[in-house]
Order: sequence, then structure tokens, then C-alpha cells
Amino acid sequence: MADLVPPGWSRFLKYPTFNPAQADAVPVILESDGNVLVVAPTGAGKTPIGMVAALKANAQGRKAAWLVPQRSLTDELDHELELWRSNGLSVVRLTGEYAVDAELIRKADIWVATTEKFEAICRTSSLRDALVDVGCLVVDEVHLLGDPGRGPILEALLARVGEDTGQVRVVGLSATVANAHEVADWLGARLVRTTWRPTRLIWQIPVPAASTNSDRGARAAARTRAAVRQVRTFAAEGGSALVFCGSKRGVRMTALALAEERGAHTKGVDKDDPEVVERVCSPAGVRIHYRDWPYKREAEQVFRNREANALVATSTVAAGVNLPARAVVVRDTEIGLDRVEVSMVQQMFGRAGRVGAGEREGWAFLLTDGTDRPEWQARLAAGYTVRSRIRERLPDHLLAEAVQGRVRTLREAENWWTRTLSYHQGNESFDPLYDAVEFLTEARYLCRSPGLEHDDSLVATELGTLTSRFMLATDLADELSDVLRAAPVPQDPDAAEQLLTALLATHLPNLEQAQFTDRARAVLLRVLRNGGHLDPPDPEAGGAPTRPVDEPVVAGDLARAVLLLVANSPKVFRTRSPYVLGIPSESLTGIYEESQRYLAWIGAQGPLGTVHPWAGVVAADLAARIRWRELGPRRGAGRLLWICEQMATAPLATRLVPQMWRAARKRGIGAPDWPGTTPPNGCVLPAQRYRQLLAERTTGALLAPGPDGVLVRDCPRGATVCLWDGTWVEFHPVESATVELPYPRSAPDDPEGGQCGAAVFTRSDYVATGWLTAYSGLA
Repeated sequence: MADLVPPGWSRFLKYPTFNPAQADAVPVILESDGNVLVVAPTGAGKTPIGMVAALKANAQGRKAAWLVPQRSLTDELDHELELWRSNGLSVVRLTGEYAVDAELIRKADIWVATTEKFEAICRTSSLRDALVDVGCLVVDEVHLLGDPGRGPILEALLARVGEDTGQVRVVGLSATVANAHEVADWLGARLVRTTWRPTRLIWQIPVPAASTNSDRGARAAARTRAAVRQVRTFAAEGGSALVFCGSKRGVRMTALALAEERGAHTKGVDKDDPEVVERVCSPAGVRIHYRDWPYKREAEQVFRNREANALVATSTVAAGVNLPARAVVVRDTEIGLDRVEVSMVQQMFGRAGRVGAGEREGWAFLLTDGTDRPEWQARLAAGYTVRSRIRERLPDHLLAEAVQGRVRTLREAENWWTRTLSYHQGNESFDPLYDAVEFLTEARYLCRSPGLEHDDSLVATELGTLTSRFMLATDLADELSDVLRAAPVPQDPDAAEQLLTALLATHLPNLEQAQFTDRARAVLLRVLRNGGHLDPPDPEAGGAPTRPVDEPVVAGDLARAVLLLVANSPKVFRTRSPYVLGIPSESLTGIYEESQRYLAWIGAQGPLGTVHPWAGVVAADLAARIRWRELGPRRGAGRLLWICEQMATAPLATRLVPQMWRAARKRGIGAPDWPGTTPPNGCVLPAQRYRQLLAERTTGALLAPGPDGVLVRDCPRGATVCLWDGTWVEFHPVESATVELPYPRSAPDDPEGGQCGAAVFTRSDYVATGWLTAYSGLA
């Protein structure tokens, strides 16, 4: 190592020598500042190569950003970089789970981030200047350019970096790129390719008995039996095995089959009860791992420590996690209804025979049906070919470029398109780009104006900027906007929240297609029948109507029940238990994260006038209640939660918001309406910023509605007054502290005509008349 890296660098590297793959790549990293693509088998030790690239950037006075595709991989990398912290380098971890401390980001030497989080920072104007100091971008699993979900984000990001040639160096790392030369050519990168692997990997494609010409259930049972036999073989030799399944239910069933084969009593075990399944499987040396499994961290630890020799998982540990598996069994060739990508199978195979885990040989098995075996042999032999997927999400990324000011004209948009991998792979027509511009213009995300020589100007609207910074899918956001505009104005808070949750659950695919165990389904259907209440509400006492028992279940119903729990039964979240009504909390997290993002986006449109004021007020309140659901907030808590967040600042919000919330409630405060300018305990804002925050409240605005209009007094500076009559809405920027405004005159055919109201919006606060006063604060 000493003859390859500068003096002093070895203290940042875990091992004293480089292996053959690293010895090939490190000189290339050091001898120039150009882009590099390193393709080496799984287990060949690509992480130290990325470390050398990051150290070089730091030595040149620049920052390094290390991008990984999923949160779980930031755990692994963050642990690897603990050595850097102990030697004086500042490492900051950025994922969706962690709030962004802008000052900490600016001071850090290296960022560890998911691709989505890094892109979110690129879209945040207050942090964009910090990106100027990034000299090296290490991209782990760069083959995910071909992934339909993450691929377009990564491609757009790298196309943007490619524009600043010489400013940011890209070092891509991958184990599975068949067309590596093509990807390297697009990146303008030098390709370093090696086949060296520290252990021998042997893979086979067995066909389980009775898997051909059988029904789906019989084939699944045959694959389970085959997986059990393979695990038994390696366990008898003192080895451990990883079994990958295509569904969470498949994981539990396979784990129970393994435990039964080892003597555990599994008859009558409820496969949907995590505690029971864990209690049966763990003593047998069988552990389970998937995203919302309550015991996944413990499972990973005991398997790593060889206290268990069988781990059954979904793809959560398929990439980047160094686990001691001698053998890997891929039980399913489908995840849900989708066929597993070759790159994913290769990543799974790569978990076998990890040298760091003491293995010298790895065995991998892909269980297939007989008719599919020849195709899988050919696909695995050919390897994974990266194909651009950006056309599927082109409007999202074109809008992001416009928001950042990188695309201001149609010609600049065309130039941006020529820098994408899609264009490089032969998609040279500008028609998809023109279609994206047309869609964004019609959706009011872009403003297009005629320019010289047909070079139209393209400017992101306020709505477009908002949509891009929330990282929303533009087509889903536009569809949701259309449905909201067409929806009738609700008559009360219950109806409003029922409507919003129904719209989200039926229009957002992640909610509509949410999967639950049979046990969780039964609980959620009961909650849904009760309108989100734990017990049937009393209609005579004004309770919400219940759902008929025999009403058929449709897509989105279960996710809607999850949202209605926050709306109408917030007390169930006031517990430290990893379960909510017996359902693992983590299985609900994705629904809450996705819905909170879209609700916050709707709420932020209140002062823009792009949604009816009722939607802005209700969505803002519900978004805050979902985010802070562990506090058990009731309807009307949104404004108090908002100001607590502002006073705590994003990096400290998790710790300080609950403290300030509880202190405020103990004093009977239900809204940000306290007098004086002395900040409460827990506020970390400077005095000037705190006074500015107080000025942004709508608390001082007094709405005095009359039969023909409304009198607004003491309106905050910069506020917007909204008045409506049914679906007809007018917005008035505040020009004086007191103003009297008439209600708009509704159209004769407006079925909602005669339902008048008014609201005042500041940047993040609101008050309104009528039934919307339920959202002004907690009684």
C-alpha cells in the first residue's frame, strides 16, 4: 500500500495492503482527475477504491459525496468510515431518516447520502451553494442507472454533473455492468475492469421437483422444499446460508419450514404474527430480515456473529452488506408480479463466499421452473445490460433542471437531453422532450414564452418549484390536482379528511398497492368500517358514519385505514411499542412518509391559490399530524406543531419538538398565539429570527365574516386573503393591516354556490372561517 498511496493515507484505510482488484484501480484513481468506472465482482473490495478517490478530493481541498442506492447501505458505509472520524475527518450521513443541518453539511469533508437525498439537496436553493465544493462523486452500484425507480434520478444527476466537466469527478463502482464500455463512454470515464474475486463462486440453476406443470401454490411449495434441502446440506458442513424470497409472506413461510425441519413445532402457528414466528424460528437458528420486520437488526447481528446459520430475507440484504454466507438460495424469480432483474440476482449471488466473513468458496442457487431455466442460463451468462429509463420520468427531471436555473430555454433543454444516457444510447429524437415541455406547461409547472428563432423561454412556476422540491412525480401530482379541483367542497372536517385520505389512497401507487398480512388486513378493515375509529362511533352523538360490513374491499382501502387512524385515533401512536394495533410500525412507515409528502405539498399551495383553501388548510394540518403521530396530536394541532418545528430547526426537531409540544399543552396552549417576544424553552433560534417567526403567524389576523364579505384586521405583512363562494375563489395580497373584502360571486350553475368563507395564509400558517376554524388550534 505504501508505494501506491501518499504518506499518511494508510491510517484512513482498514487493511494494510491492497488486493489485486484494488491494486489495478488505485493507480488510475491517483494518476489523473478524470472520471473512472470500476467494474469488479461482488466481494472484490470496491469500497477502498472509492475511499482513495474521496481522500484525493479532500487532499485537494474539496469535499467528496458518496452516493448509495438505499438507506440500509448508508449504515454499512457509515460504519466503514468511523475510522475517518477517529482520524479527524468530518463525515455527515444524509438519508431521508435524518434532518439536514445546512451548516454541518457545509463544514463536512465527506457526505454519505442516498441518491434521492443528494438530489433533494441539489433542488434546495439554500444548500445548492454547498455543492460547489464537491470535487468527487463516488457512485456505488452505478448499474442502477437501469433501475426503473432510482435510475432516472441517478441519470439526471450524472447528466447535470457531466455539464460541469472538470468541476466534479465521478467514480462509479459496480459489480454487474455487461455494457461497461458504453456506460464509461457516456461518463467520459476510464474503464477499469477486473474479474478477480477473493473466493470462488459456483452458481447453479436447479429445477425443483413438481415445479413444472403445477399450479402456483404447488410450485412455491416445491421451491420451499428445495431451499430447505440446500440449507440443510450446508448447515451440516458448518456453513451458513442466505435464502432470498420474493415476498414477505414467502420469507415467513420459508423460515417456518426451515425451523420445522430442525424440530420446531410449527403446526397452528399464525404466520402473520411476527412475535410468534420469531419465537418459533429463533431457537432453531433461523432468522428473518425484511424492511418492516421488527427484529431485523437483531437478525442481521446474530447471523453476522454466526449465532444463527440461516437468514431468510427479501432483497433488503442483497447489495453491499457483508454477511457470512457460504451459500445463497434465490427461491423466487419474481418480486410481486415483476420478474427479478439479472442485476439483482447477481447481487444476491454475490453474498455467497464473502472473504471478510471467513469463507473461501461460495455457492449460489437460483430455483426456477423447468421452462424458464434456459432463459435464465442465457441471461446470467450474458450479464446485466444497463438501459436508460429516464424517458419514463422525463417531465420530473426536466422540471428539476428548470427549477435550478440550468434549463431556461427550449434550446438549453435540447442540450440537456443530449447529455443523457438515453440520448447516448440512440434515443436522439427530441419528441419526448417536447412532449415533456408540453405536459409541464399544461400542468402549470412551467411557463413557456415565445423567444427568438423559436427558442422559447422556459421558467418554472411557483407550483412547479414547489412540486420539484418536494420530489413528487409530476404526473401523479397533476392527477391529484385535477381530482381535487373537481371534488365538491366538504361540509365539515370529517368529510374533508375522509375525502383527502381517499384521494391519496386511490391515486398514489405506493398506497394503492400497499401489502399487508392477513392479520393486519382484518384489523385495518375493522378500522375502515369504523371510519378510522377503534370502536364504532355513535351516530346519535354525531359520530362519523361507519362503512357497511359487506362493502367490497378495493385497492387503496387498507392504506386509507392507516391514514384514518392518525386522523381519528391518534392515541394509538402514543406508545414506544414497535406495533400499532398488533401491526409492525415499520410496515406503516412507507404509507405515512408518502402521504405526508403529498399532503404537505397540497398544504403549501394555500397561499398560491392553486388549490381551494379548504384543501390547503386541512392538508397542512393532517400532514403535520402524520409526521408527529407519536405525539398523538388531534385535529387542529398542525399550527402548533409547525411553530415548534421552526423553533427547533430541522436537525434538532426530533428531540426538541416533543419537548416544546408537551410543555405547550401542559400550559393549555393549542396554537402559536402566545403574547410577548420571549422564546419558550427549547427554542434555538436567534432572537431576530424568533421575532421574524412571530411576525409570520396568522394569529393576529381577525376575520369578521358578514353576509356579503369579510372584514380582516391586523393582517400579517406578506399574507394572502382568500375568499370563496362555493368553488369560486379569489386571492388578495395584503396591502394594508385592515381591509374589507366582498365574497366572489359564484356562477349560477355552481352547485356549491352560497357556501361562503374566508382564510388568511402566510408562508406556513393559516386561519379560516366556518368549519375550518377546527384547524386554527387545539381547543
